[in-house]
Amino acid sequence: MPNRDPQSAAAKSPEEWLEQVAPEKTRGTFKLFLGYAPGVGKTYNMLSEAIRRHQRGEDIVIGVVETHGRPRTAELAQQLEQVPRRKIEYKGVVFEEMDLDGILARKPQIVLIDELAHTNIEGSKHRKRYEDVLDILAANIDVLATMNVQHIESVAPTVQSVTGVQIRETVPDWLIQRADEIVMADLTPEALQTRMRRGDIYGVDRAEKALANFFRRGNLIALRELALQHVTKAVDRTLTAYMDAKRIEANWAVRERVAVCISSNSASQTLIARGARVAEGVGGELFVLHIDTNEDLAKDEQSTLAANLQFARNLNAQVFVIKGKNIAHTAATFVREKRITHIVFGRTAVTGLRKYLYYWAIQHFLREAPNVDVHIVTQHSEHE
Repeated sequence: MPNRDPQSAAAKSPEEWLEQVAPEKTRGTFKLFLGYAPGVGKTYNMLSEAIRRHQRGEDIVIGVVETHGRPRTAELAQQLEQVPRRKIEYKGVVFEEMDLDGILARKPQIVLIDELAHTNIEGSKHRKRYEDVLDILAANIDVLATMNVQHIESVAPTVQSVTGVQIRETVPDWLIQRADEIVMADLTPEALQTRMRRGDIYGVDRAEKALANFFRRGNLIALRELALQHVTKAVDRTLTAYMDAKRIEANWAVRERVAVCISSNSASQTLIARGARVAEGVGGELFVLHIDTNEDLAKDEQSTLAANLQFARNLNAQVFVIKGKNIAHTAATFVREKRITHIVFGRTAVTGLRKYLYYWAIQHFLREAPNVDVHIVTQHSEHE
């Protein structure tokens, strides 16, 4: 029988036991500080967290931090080790870029990287700074990074139409979705404008021009709303992943989710519009579901169904077409998996056996998906 040393076992700390049983970490953790405009405090918050963690003994370096001449930000940056930037000559001018190879050789626990959407100068290993970040994460180094919401690829056109400012540098949406944690650096538009007037963001000489253009109150309100929406989605994704991992079936959705169940009936567009109003009223997301029962549809029905689905997409609904023989069962499964909080069904004014079958299907659905509000809307089919 092998000898056991109880003293050596007892000598292990809880952290050592955790390290022994935890799966080995193979990639870095990506934490993003998201803002809605320059000056809301992204870089300051990132540096403040890094200093606290450094004081607890974590090995942290600055890959690149842009202070933009802000004294308080510069003071924080001076408290941390910085990997010297790499000098690259381009068309007779010397530029400084983050030194990716220097960071990988230094191999800290955590690296700070400002302005994720930045385009690297020609001659760099990668065209975009976020591609450098992917290499660092792959080397099992954690990254704290910053960016503004207008630089998210899908958001840039909206911001451009609202502010009139062309967004030249973007990052793909999938990168934001890959973040392990998103923290919003938030400040009310009024407080941000006050900071601008004091010269805390740009020089006082530039303040009035900025306040009359990009920093107009209406612009800031719209940008802040976009940033808050992205953070809310990130929270919802994290919650869904946690619930899936823990196999929790109860509905913990942090946002209302409205689903509309449609058919090839032209009246379905009325249902979709009703669902869109419900979603708007509760501040939730809109889903549109068509269940394909493998029934042969006439050409005009196929055309009507396609029009219904396009109408849903025009209202920014998330559209799903799912095969299923039993409509009630398939709809209930969809409601559970997508954490739906409201569902809208149409009721064609039918009589006799069809009416009985309709109510039976609704009862079947309610038995399988009890934690959802059901809205039944009477439809008048054009085929009646």
